[in-house]
Amino acid sequence: MRVTVVPRTADPSAADPYPGRGAALDYPGWAPRCVVGAEAPGGLLLPPAQPTEAWLYAPRGVTLGDDVLVVADSGNHRVMIWHGIPRTDGTPADVVLGQPDPHTEGPAAGGRGPANGMHLPTGVLLDRGRLVVADAWHHRLLVWDRLPTSHATPPDQVIGQPDPESVEPNAGAEPDATSFYWPFGIALIDGYFYVADTGNRRVLVWHGGVPEPGRPADVVLGQPDAHAREENRGGPVAADSFRWPHDFAATGAGGVVIADAGNHRLLRWDTHPAGDCPADAVLGQPDFTTGTEFPYVPQQRRLRFPYAIASAGTDLAIADTANNRILLQGDHARSTELVPYLALAQPDLAANGENRWDQVGADTLCWPYGLDRRGDLLAVADSGNNRVVLWERS
Repeated sequence: MRVTVVPRTADPSAADPYPGRGAALDYPGWAPRCVVGAEAPGGLLLPPAQPTEAWLYAPRGVTLGDDVLVVADSGNHRVMIWHGIPRTDGTPADVVLGQPDPHTEGPAAGGRGPANGMHLPTGVLLDRGRLVVADAWHHRLLVWDRLPTSHATPPDQVIGQPDPESVEPNAGAEPDATSFYWPFGIALIDGYFYVADTGNRRVLVWHGGVPEPGRPADVVLGQPDAHAREENRGGPVAADSFRWPHDFAATGAGGVVIADAGNHRLLRWDTHPAGDCPADAVLGQPDFTTGTEFPYVPQQRRLRFPYAIASAGTDLAIADTANNRILLQGDHARSTELVPYLALAQPDLAANGENRWDQVGADTLCWPYGLDRRGDLLAVADSGNNRVVLWERS
């Protein structure tokens, strides 16, 4: 099934572009441009067992480059590259990485081994022509020195494991400043390389960009030392603790915002941390010591598992995953509370239904898990609908 994207209209007399699927909504200044990764028929269904270059299964990560789209096709244990940002629904990817061909699925290259395979890749990053992938369940990062142009290109470097075949959590030992346990999110902000080392409940930071293999992190954030890994530092929720750190965004003013998904909040550091230290602000919770989920109340000024964030100028886009929406907030570098001005995919700032409790439309979401923004283009990994939706601001 292919969704045809049409311009939104506020005219209530206009024909519904999705007959039988509920009314399409108007989002001031925003509309979905196209959908890639053909939808599961009817939504919320598994795609066919044999993948193709045009199908996705539970994608969890997405990034935009200079006329490049990269998607972590997590359920198919592969990464997809479009050379040229799609403008047409269902556009097939040009390159498939992590599998021997575009039709194989399964961890470790369909069982052929981890040297040229992946297991639940999530974070994807473009850095001056290089590609970095967080191969989360292999507990490592993969680096390509040049953006691949052909299928099954092997990575040039492996970070976090001693060799391309090793896949044990924390490289088979206790945590240290070189190891990972479920590294889900990665980002390069103001020259600082951030890794959400989610299973170790911490964030690792390297100065000077993506590190060489084996180089220890310069900062361990969220734990008392490089060997600890307890949730919220083994105590209550605090300004210097994480439950499930997951993604990053720049403040635009020399700081960083970190999505602490498991505590249903965002933490902001107004300057890049030089060591383990408390955050300067929290969004989505009333204070630094609250990490509670509120699932059965109107969702104004609340977050439920915010897995992804992205910024552009003064705007912050938040993938409020369990609330099935993208929140847009301005002036986020100074704000001390969650005050979004728009919710994409929902009729208002209180609603939170999966696909608005209807079937799939181009402007609905089900568990958006990944997010990236480049200027007026916003890419959303709509994981529960097995697709990526490109939204555009006009």
